[in-house]
Amino acid sequence: MQEKINISSFSPRVEIKLSWLGIAITLLASTLVIYDVGGIMIEDLSAGAWTGLFSHLALAFIILFLIYGGLVYQVSRLSHLKRLWSHRPSSREQLETIFDKPAPSLTFLIPSYKEERSVVFMTMMSAALQEHPNRRIALLIDDPPFPGSDINAVDLYRIRTLATEIQSLLDQPNDRFQRELRSFQRRKTEAAVVPGEELNHLANLYEDAADWINGHTKGYQPDNQAEHVYLFKILHGYRVLHLQRARELRDCDKPSIQRIEREYKRLATLFNVEISCFERKRYENLSHEPNKAMNLNSYIGLMGKCFRERAEGAKTFLEETPAKDATLKIPAADYLITLDADSVLLPDYALRLVEIMEQHVNASVAVAQTPYSAFPDPACTLERIAGATTDIQYIIHQGFTGHASTYWVGANALIRRKALDDIAEQDTERGYPIQRYIQDRTVIEDTESSIDLVDRGWSLLNYPERLAYSATPPDFGSLLIQRRRWANGGLIILPKLLRYLARSTSGHSKLMEGFFRIHYLASIAAVNIGLLVLLAIPFTDAINSIWLPLTALPYFWLYRRDLRHLGYKGGDIVRVYALNLLLIPVNLGGVIKSVQQAILRTKVPFVRTPKVDGRTAAPAFYILLEYVLVAHWLIGAGVDIFNDRWAHGLFAAGNAALLFYAVYRFIGLRESREDISIAYQQYQRRRVRAATAATTRASEATSQ
Repeated sequence: MQEKINISSFSPRVEIKLSWLGIAITLLASTLVIYDVGGIMIEDLSAGAWTGLFSHLALAFIILFLIYGGLVYQVSRLSHLKRLWSHRPSSREQLETIFDKPAPSLTFLIPSYKEERSVVFMTMMSAALQEHPNRRIALLIDDPPFPGSDINAVDLYRIRTLATEIQSLLDQPNDRFQRELRSFQRRKTEAAVVPGEELNHLANLYEDAADWINGHTKGYQPDNQAEHVYLFKILHGYRVLHLQRARELRDCDKPSIQRIEREYKRLATLFNVEISCFERKRYENLSHEPNKAMNLNSYIGLMGKCFRERAEGAKTFLEETPAKDATLKIPAADYLITLDADSVLLPDYALRLVEIMEQHVNASVAVAQTPYSAFPDPACTLERIAGATTDIQYIIHQGFTGHASTYWVGANALIRRKALDDIAEQDTERGYPIQRYIQDRTVIEDTESSIDLVDRGWSLLNYPERLAYSATPPDFGSLLIQRRRWANGGLIILPKLLRYLARSTSGHSKLMEGFFRIHYLASIAAVNIGLLVLLAIPFTDAINSIWLPLTALPYFWLYRRDLRHLGYKGGDIVRVYALNLLLIPVNLGGVIKSVQQAILRTKVPFVRTPKVDGRTAAPAFYILLEYVLVAHWLIGAGVDIFNDRWAHGLFAAGNAALLFYAVYRFIGLRESREDISIAYQQYQRRRVRAATAATTRASEATSQ
C-alpha cells in the first residue's frame, strides 16, 4: 500500500535547504527575464510601437503570474517543511487527560445527497469510533423526502436506516463497558479496589474490545482502496491500539487509582455515541436551497433547541417548543466536525484536534483541520494522478498556515461553534426566516466563510499530520463535476478578500497573507487563461528570453521531489501536467459560471450527469473542446515551425501531444465517442419532443 510519506528518502532539513535554493534560482531567473523583457518594452515605447508594447505587456503579465504561482508553491512548501520539522505531537498521556474531566461536546455533521450506502457507512463508523468521550453523529440526508421512483425510495430507506443500524451495532459493547465502569465506581466507593486485579481485568476488557473489532471485520473483503483504508488503517488501527493498551496494563507495576479510573472511563466511551439522521427537506419552514452549505446551516440553526412537528395540509412544519412538549431535541455542541459522505477519519483525529483547540493559546482559532489525503493505490491511472494533485494541495495548505493564510477546506474540519455564531447572518427564504452560518453564494462555501472568520478576528490552522482520507473521482465525468465546482466562486469571493486586506493593518505578515490568499482565489482563472494565451500567441524575439525556462525549473523539480516523497513516481509529474491541460476547459467552465453568477446575482447549480457502464458521462461540449484544443495547438505548431518560430512551435506541439495523451489515458477514445453520442441522442430526443409539442399546440389552435 502506498505510503503518504516515504520516510527513508525524506529529510525535512535537506528539503528546507533545497526549497531555499529553488526560491533563489526562481527569483534570479525572474529578475533576468524582467530585465530582458523590460528592455524590449522600453524600445517599443521609444519607437512608439504601441501594438508591440501592449502585446509584450500582456505576455509579461501572464508570465509573471505563472512565476508568482511557482513561488507560492515553493514558499508554501518551505513553510510546510518548517512546521513539519518543528511539530511535536502530544503524547497519548496528554491526549487522554480529556477523560479526567468533563469533555467539551462534539457533533459530527455528515451531509449526504444520493450517496452509496456502503460509502456513508464507512464514514459514519470512522466517526462513531473516534476517541472522544462526548460525541454525537448527525447524518444530514438531503435526498428528496418523497422519491419519484421505487429505486430511489429503496435507496432512501437504506440510507435512513443507517443510523439505527450502526447504533444497534455499537450498543451491545457499549452497554457492557458502561456496566464495567459503574461496577468499578462501586468498588471505589466501598474501598474494595485491588490495583493488580483491576489492571488484569482492564487488560481483558481491552482484549474484548479488540475481539469485537475483529469480529466486526471477519470475512470482510475490501473491493476498493477506500474499503482497504477503512479495514486496515481504521478498524485494524483500533484493534492494534486496544491490544497495545492491554499489554501496557499488564506490564504496569504501580498504577494509581486515577489511572485505573481513567482506563474504565475510556473504555466506557469507546462505543458510546448517539447517532441520528435529519432531513431538512421534510419541513416547509427550513431552507430547501440545493447546496451542502444550507443543509449544514439548517441543522446548526436547530442545535440546542427543542421542537415538535406541526402539519398544515400536506406540509409539515418544525416549530420550537418547551422541552416537555418536544418530540425532537437537538443538543448543542461546543465543536462541530464536518465530514464529506465519502471521507474517513483515522482513530485519533478528534482527540488531537480537540486537544489543540482547547489549549489557551488557541482560543481564537475557529477551525482546525487536516486537509484530506487521497486514498492510496487506486485502481485507475486517472484516480491516481488526480489523487496526486490532492496530496500536493495538502502540502500547500499546510504551508498557508505558516503565514496565517489558512483556508477552511470544508471536509474534515473541526469548527468552534462560537465562531460560527459570530459570522451568522439572518435571512429569509420563501418567506421563512433562516440563519446562514456558512456562506452559500458559491459552491466553495468554506472558502468564503474563511474570509468572514478572519475578518472578525478568528484564525484557522491546519494540523500537520495526515489524519483523514477522502475519495478521488474515478473517471473523467465525475472529476469534471468536482473540478468545475472548485473553479466556481474564486472570482466572486476575491473582492471580499481585497476589502478585508485593505482594512487590515499593513506589515510583512499581511503582505504574505495577501500573497497566498489572492493567488488561491485568482489562480484558476489567471493560470488557465494565461496558458491558453501563451499557446495561442507565438513567442517573439522580445519575449523569448533564454532565462524564461529557468523560472519554471525549480517549481517542477521540487514538485517532482514531493511526488516521490508522497509515494508516487517521479514521471507522474508529466501526467499531472497533462491532467492540468485536460482540465483547462473544465476550470474555465467553472470560472465562466462564477462570472455568470456574479452578473445575474443567482446561484448556478450544476446538473448531475448520467451514468454509462458504471462511470459518469462527461458533457459532450467539454469532450469536443479537448479535441479542438489538440487540433488548434498542432496547427499552430505547424505554422510556427514553417515561420521559423521553433521555440513556440515545439512548445505548442509538446502541449498538444500531452493533451492528446491525457484524452487517451484519462478519458478514453471509446468513452469520449460514447459521451458525444449520448449528448447527440439527448439532443435528438429534445427536438422530437419540441416538434411533437408544437404539432399538438397547432392542432389545438386549429380545432378551436
